[in-house]
Amino acid sequence: MTERHPTAPAARHDAIDRLTHWPAPDPQQEQLRRELLAHITAHPDGLSKAGPPDHLTASLVVLDDARQRVLLTLHRRARAWFQFGGHIEHDDATLWHAAAREGREESGIDDLRVFPEIVHLDRHLLDGDFGTCREHLDVRFAAIAPPGSVPDVSTESLDVRWWPVDALPSGSRDDLTPLVMAALRLRR
Repeated sequence: MTERHPTAPAARHDAIDRLTHWPAPDPQQEQLRRELLAHITAHPDGLSKAGPPDHLTASLVVLDDARQRVLLTLHRRARAWFQFGGHIEHDDATLWHAAAREGREESGIDDLRVFPEIVHLDRHLLDGDFGTCREHLDVRFAAIAPPGSVPDVSTESLDVRWWPVDALPSGSRDDLTPLVMAALRLRR
């Protein structure tokens, strides 16, 4: 494996397969599905932080067992509230594995129940100190935390906190509400 392509080939194949077969719930998500699929098809290193400035990432929105609260991180670099997530690493066999790993590492909750299907897609420019990264093409999954779960703050966060699903933090509602609503539609 070369320096330029440090992401496992299995994760790239998984991304192509998932994005090819994901039934987008609306026209906007369908447009994003096509854009992300075109990007990863055109860029063999499109999952790698060392690849192009715009690359796929995987994230995880965590709900409590009652589905009344969402666990968010106050991101250290961006200084804003987000779901957990980040870059796909060499050891991540799939996008799901990357999202689950990121969620567990950043929330401090090891026994999250991570759903297998994509729940939402997003494409966003990065503000803050993100090196050569300029845009994340985010593939998003959802998880349920066991009752009584106590989160922990990782080195990537300034804070980790539960928020009511209908009272998300100011400044993040436009970005997080569609993701949280998509996660709430899962019935398992």
